[in-house]
Amino acid sequence: QVQLVESGGGLVQAGGSLRLSCAASGRTFTSYAMGWFRQAPGKEREFVAAVRWSGDSTYYADSVKGRFTISRDNAKNTVYLQMNSLKPEDTAVYYCAAGRGFFWVAGNPGTYDYWGQGTQVTVSS
Repeated sequence: QVQLVESGGGLVQAGGSLRLSCAASGRTFTSYAMGWFRQAPGKEREFVAAVRWSGDSTYYADSVKGRFTISRDNAKNTVYLQMNSLKPEDTAVYYCAAGRGFFWVAGNPGTYDYWGQGTQVTVSS
């Protein structure tokens, strides 16, 4: 069982930065790949970024590539999402998720086992 708690969301002006954190409980954190997804009002949940358990492989949606960076600290059971050059279209509730296994696919929310409650990110123009 893994419990996930996101933090770090807030209101920021376009061009600004935020760092989201996702703290995980449970001894098996290091066996999970971690992902960030987001959902804007009236839209479906979409993939943002993911990192494998070792931290050596990362994946990004085209819309955030070059602006966002995902990382993890297995000693702290925490995954981060550094968001730079934020745009109004980045406004959404951001969720972290944990997944593992042969069928895990970074961008497929159906292959994640655990989800956090989400943190709101609002980017003003």
